[in-house]
Amino acid sequence: MQAVTGVFKSQDQADNAVKQLKSLGIADKRIGIVRPGSTSDRLESGVPVTDTEEPGMGRAMGATVGGAMGAAGGATAGLAIASLAVPGIGPLLAFGMVGAALLGTVGAAAGSAVGDTVEEELGEGIPHEDVYLYEDALRHGHTVLIAYAEEGEQADNAVEAMRSAGAEDLDVLRENWWHELRDEERTNYSGDFDRDEESYRRGYTAALHPKRRGRVYTDVEDELRTQYANTVLDMPFQSGYERGFNHRSRGVETS
Repeated sequence: MQAVTGVFKSQDQADNAVKQLKSLGIADKRIGIVRPGSTSDRLESGVPVTDTEEPGMGRAMGATVGGAMGAAGGATAGLAIASLAVPGIGPLLAFGMVGAALLGTVGAAAGSAVGDTVEEELGEGIPHEDVYLYEDALRHGHTVLIAYAEEGEQADNAVEAMRSAGAEDLDVLRENWWHELRDEERTNYSGDFDRDEESYRRGYTAALHPKRRGRVYTDVEDELRTQYANTVLDMPFQSGYERGFNHRSRGVETS
């Protein structure tokens, strides 16, 4: 399976994309949505979504979401099955098992049973490298859609379906995200920012990976050297990592 993601400015665009994905033969259980919502939202069936005020609930969150799925009689893209209030973003609402797994990643419950179930059934985990982009999109009121397609033609068609429905380009989102931070980071940096920006930014985003959040540079240095084998982990990289590490405490990033 191949995970295909899309970020949409409106729920209508995301709903249209879901229809197109289903027309490609992608089942409900392989489609998930996360969007801004209200912790008071309820399922149309009358089953309440689960509410958690703080992230980081780990497997306890997974168990709660799993219970909601069972009570709802199975997870589909049309059922709201979980909600989570994430500091810096606000209340988020997940639709479908895949949506709950993505919600868990955004809410620092990446080790939850829901995430494990998705990986077991679909064979490929929720993409983590761009989680910070999904968070930023949700912070701006956008909707994140993820679908698992068969590799090859179906996956290619799924990418095109999302694009035609209005999915935003991730590269554009990535540049917009950095543009919002750039002036502050330039002011904070003690060296030649124009010269060191590429390495600094690489270190910054490295610290936002869900597996490294809350871990100081010295604790992950060996891991970083393995991942960035052909990259010099110089002082700008380390300075960027330290700023990324503190991103959450500055009230911009969430865990």
